[in-house]
Amino acid sequence: MTALTTNLSLSFQGFSLQVSDSIKLDGITALFGPSGAGKTTLLRIIAGLEDSSIGHLALGDEVWQDNERGIFVPPYERRIGYVFQDGRLFSHLSVEKNLIFSRKRAREQPKSAQLIETEEVIESLELQSLLPRNPDSLSGGERQRVAMGRALLHSPQVLLLDEPLSALDLRRKAEIIPYIERLAADFRIPVLYVTHNVEEVARLARTMVLLADGRIAAMGGTAEVLERVELWSLTGRLEAGAILQAKVGMTKSGMTSLNVEGESLRIPAIDAPPETLVRLRVQAKEVALSTQRPQRLSIRNVLSTTILRIDVDETVFAEILLDVGGQHLRSRVTREAVEELELEEGQRIFALIKSVSFEGRLLS
Repeated sequence: MTALTTNLSLSFQGFSLQVSDSIKLDGITALFGPSGAGKTTLLRIIAGLEDSSIGHLALGDEVWQDNERGIFVPPYERRIGYVFQDGRLFSHLSVEKNLIFSRKRAREQPKSAQLIETEEVIESLELQSLLPRNPDSLSGGERQRVAMGRALLHSPQVLLLDEPLSALDLRRKAEIIPYIERLAADFRIPVLYVTHNVEEVARLARTMVLLADGRIAAMGGTAEVLERVELWSLTGRLEAGAILQAKVGMTKSGMTSLNVEGESLRIPAIDAPPETLVRLRVQAKEVALSTQRPQRLSIRNVLSTTILRIDVDETVFAEILLDVGGQHLRSRVTREAVEELELEEGQRIFALIKSVSFEGRLLS
């Protein structure tokens, strides 16, 4: 695990960024927050593209910036792979020559740097058929795959992705997300992924950093941060809920069975073999509650749970935190329902899940 140590500040045009934390980079870490929170600004500081920032920045034992000691390592010496929103490929070069250019730059790195092989990148990102083409002839998703390949061939210590899906339609996003999922696992490089889309966070990130108004508001495991009620004004109340880990069972009649801590869920068939660990997202608004196991109901997923906490944070609704064998669910119901059902902490309750989002396989 790599630690990014920060004690940084930057002010311009009425905006102030102040970050002083050690960010542990393991797999894919999401840098999440609303527009204007300072996500891209922080990413640019890490990359060395904002030389007006003040403070200290280090990746592991390598100090990249320390104003008191007069240290500022330029971007080309930081061994960082940076993927911009628009890819920024060289339009006058073919895909293959774009990759070759990055490989030449990587060979200028210190001899201790572990070079990533070109063939490995081409295979992982399925770029072989794109090599002779010009970037202008590629779809948005294809350009981003090439941009990721070019960044990887720089043999970086960390990969920075700045909202790489923001310019893509839903179809292109669905095409490229599996490639992003594999980046950290295939190449053993930590990824810092900027986004303001909570669905991308739930699908891709093992951990997340929540940024608001130029400050870190929360940091930790993705599931833990997204379920915190006091942060829902930042993470999105309608999107709020929980992330569950499940084990794939049998697929039959177009439905796949999943095991969640001994409880069974059924979702539309997914392409994953039995025993595969997968990640699911369940929004709080999609979870109803019953004090008895319901019979003859169209809702297929009913889990036996225990109420851990009841949070009343406004005049109409209450947020119920539920335990499922050590994992958590959230349910958003009216205060009136809480009173009529006489809900209390420690009570056994049945959670009726109206819909589940499959977020992908759990990758090591």
